[in-house]
Amino acid sequence: MNRFSKCPGCGAELPDRQLPMSDRYLASGECWELYGELTANNMVEMDPFFYHQLCVDAYGAQHSGGPVKPITTVFSLIGLYLAVERGFTGRQVQNAHMKLAKKAGKGAEWPRLEPPERTWEITVSDVVSAEAGNSRKEMIKKWAETVWRSWAHQHDRIRTLCEKWIL
Repeated sequence: MNRFSKCPGCGAELPDRQLPMSDRYLASGECWELYGELTANNMVEMDPFFYHQLCVDAYGAQHSGGPVKPITTVFSLIGLYLAVERGFTGRQVQNAHMKLAKKAGKGAEWPRLEPPERTWEITVSDVVSAEAGNSRKEMIKKWAETVWRSWAHQHDRIRTLCEKWIL
């Protein structure tokens, strides 16, 4: 009988391999491993848009709560806001993250944001299942968009943080 493990962050049901939970995200070990696979694939591609950053931010926002540091959630949501609403490339988002970290300084206090209801349209499993190339890039964009939409209750707060620190 096949057993499945449900990720507490995104709800993806993946074959249960008894992997330990991620200590960085609210994620099952199986989901975290899949994200690692996606990361490795992204790093092989020399993509000027830098889709990898969209994956980092979508995964971070989708797997927030529990042990996740507030800075992770805030940076993930800022990245999604900049990409989805402002049209930033992944590389521009990465640069904005660096600018934000520098401006805020070490020891900055970040708000702990309450995650939305955990009903996700797209998960890392869907992204990895998409055919490599343009199909996967489109799936990554959709993933980022749906995760950002799910956090609608925090949009104003994120926009305000961006105006204060980045824009």
